[in-house]
Amino acid sequence: MEQFAALLRSKDKQPVRYLVVDDSVFARKNITKMIETFGGQVAGEAGDGCTAITEYDRTRPDVVLMDITMPQMEGIEAAERIVRNHPEARVIMVSSVGYQENIVTALQKGARHFVQKPVKPEVLYEVIKYVLGEDAVAAAGAAAGEKQ
Repeated sequence: MEQFAALLRSKDKQPVRYLVVDDSVFARKNITKMIETFGGQVAGEAGDGCTAITEYDRTRPDVVLMDITMPQMEGIEAAERIVRNHPEARVIMVSSVGYQENIVTALQKGARHFVQKPVKPEVLYEVIKYVLGEDAVAAAGAAAGEKQ
């Protein structure tokens, strides 16, 4: 797998913490592997939207990677509830259901971005960097940036 500069939180230089939400254990494991190549840490996992809300409250991750189609509660509704309770939440929808209306609805309900499955590590990395903005720093570039 491709090497990526570790993404760290700019405030404390600690690994970015993620909540991975998908009803497929395989998909969660796949995304977890990618997160680890980005220097990230999985703070929690959930297999449905209801559990995602509980896990967000418990773990307070920096980024949520959320599937759309799940049992009990869909990802878009879970994202909306998380963002309603935590406006600072950064939710990225990760789904194979890439219909334009789903993407638009997810963004209207508070998601910050959308990544199409199958997830390409380089795409996910760039989206996470974009969503975190100035709250993250790439470790390899951090030292060079501090010297200026």
